[in-house]
Amino acid sequence: MTKYLVSLALLFASSSAFAANCAVEIEANDAMKFNKTEVTVDSSCKKVTLTLKHTGKLPANAMGHNWVMTSSADVTNVASAGIAAGLNNNYLPAGDSRVIAATKIIGGGQSDTIEIDTSKLTKGGDYAFFCSFPGHWAIMKGKVTVI
Repeated sequence: MTKYLVSLALLFASSSAFAANCAVEIEANDAMKFNKTEVTVDSSCKKVTLTLKHTGKLPANAMGHNWVMTSSADVTNVASAGIAAGLNNNYLPAGDSRVIAATKIIGGGQSDTIEIDTSKLTKGGDYAFFCSFPGHWAIMKGKVTVI
């Protein structure tokens, strides 16, 4: 019986090693940097949970950050449109279909968690992420890879 339980435990442990990772965590700081320049989204997950943590100390109105996902081609236009939308709208135009996913703007010590619907994504698609706080998007950006 003990051998059976050990074998069963090993089977579950090995199968979980191959399970999709459906959660992503990324950090932003007061130096206008994300701690990752690439995020991988597993298309076998129906939804991917993304958590943005602001590890700095400055408030949202001074050094706020968000995490925005668009196609790579839409980054500049969405970021530019976001400036006019203002802080109360998380520096994103309301209802903009080019925005695939986005957190709210957060300040130092805060975090925000969102779910990304992977049915909106294509394996091998050209996706990017960035912070839409004015002036940040040119530096705070990265690639999203869908596998």
